[in-house]
Amino acid sequence: MLRPSPDPVRDFLAAEASLPVPAVFHTLADAARARFGAPVRAVLLYGSCLRDREWRGRLVDLFVLVEDGAAGAEGPVLRRLGALLPPNVYHLATRFEDDTVRAKVALVGLARLERLVAPTTLEPYFWARLAQPVRLLWAADPTVAGRVHALLARAVRTLLDATRPLVPAGTPPLALFERAFHETYRTELRAERPGRATSLVTADAARYEQLARLCLAGRPPCSPREQDRALRLWARRRRLGKLRSLLRLAKAAFTFEGGADYIVWKIERHSGERIELTPWQRRHPILAGLLLLPRLRRRGAVR
Repeated sequence: MLRPSPDPVRDFLAAEASLPVPAVFHTLADAARARFGAPVRAVLLYGSCLRDREWRGRLVDLFVLVEDGAAGAEGPVLRRLGALLPPNVYHLATRFEDDTVRAKVALVGLARLERLVAPTTLEPYFWARLAQPVRLLWAADPTVAGRVHALLARAVRTLLDATRPLVPAGTPPLALFERAFHETYRTELRAERPGRATSLVTADAARYEQLARLCLAGRPPCSPREQDRALRLWARRRRLGKLRSLLRLAKAAFTFEGGADYIVWKIERHSGERIELTPWQRRHPILAGLLLLPRLRRRGAVR
């Protein structure tokens, strides 16, 4: 007789992470490994290009996981910045067939990421992203792959445990995930249209229903004390997250080639707001961003 799995959530996500993807994404993973060298332990694909299985004219989202503190992937100053405010974000471009494919690479240490998806982590930046569909494009060995599967399971549990006290007992699984992503969007400077959390969940409804069933089976209702604590925590997350979003944008101006243009592209794509950068703004992306931010918030382009 087969014994039941000790962690069905991890098994579900491990199977999902191994599903096939178009060859273009593996080409990007190979380019990322070549760029960041021997410290690379795993390459993950996530985000809208995975959901849509489309990459032309877009930036593919990758997590590149490295040995924590390893020399070679980055210089000492950038390693220090990445340790203080992960991840460091880079632009990556390579050829695929007769076209150029581009990626936004978030570089972070594997052991650090394991801590950043834990429920003790206040900021949801990582666990919100890794609770969405992910593909493991490459892992250095089976042990690394197992660690990746475990941290994906932890990210989903952290997201749901943080959100469950906010909703009434018996809330349907899809509504629970919608509320979860809605709350995480509110912790960042996001250029998202209203209803983004709903469309994200409904696009993969069967997945989120199954994950909710696996994670919440047998869990008792949350107490009023847990509800009060959750409300306070989400208020703190919003205050901290907005600040860290600004700091990440500032850091990206130094690591992401064409960073100012990328930020504008991201805002335009999600909000529909057209933004024209001047040559001065391209040369001084941090100052330009600080000057543009109040106007963009008034127009609803950034929330």
